[in-house]
Amino acid sequence: MYIETKNLILRPFRPNDYLDLYEYLHEPGSPCFIDMKLNTLEDAKKEIQKRIDSKEKNYFAITLKCNNKVIGEIFAGNEIYLKDTYSPCWMINKVYQNKGYAYEAAVAFFKYLFTNLKARRIYVYVQDYNLSSLKLCKKLGMRKEGLFKEYVSFLNN
Repeated sequence: MYIETKNLILRPFRPNDYLDLYEYLHEPGSPCFIDMKLNTLEDAKKEIQKRIDSKEKNYFAITLKCNNKVIGEIFAGNEIYLKDTYSPCWMINKVYQNKGYAYEAAVAFFKYLFTNLKARRIYVYVQDYNLSSLKLCKKLGMRKEGLFKEYVSFLNN
């Protein structure tokens, strides 16, 4: 499955994407709920293979249309008990942030979830200090529904 926007192509990961993956995941920005940190290029190759082998149809590399560089990823988990409810997660390479790419990818991805997968509800968990994701959620028309007072960090036990 490919999703095309003005500047981007959302597509499945490919084996040669490991260098781009490593570029933005060797020091991920806000990884509190999912530990995505990659320590070596070998780790990146293994992660790429996991993404390729996965049966998950909601996992896309975000690539620049002009040169096919992977600048991030977007995916959505599906609630086991609510088949029409999805929780997206996105990660954009720091070099490509604040250029509108996350918004462009999210709009296209949300359209895919609502149209192709018949989503009824989409919700996002965002850390209160992740101001860029909070701003993006607001721009996407999402509203704040709750606040966790505590959470478990998978980076610091």
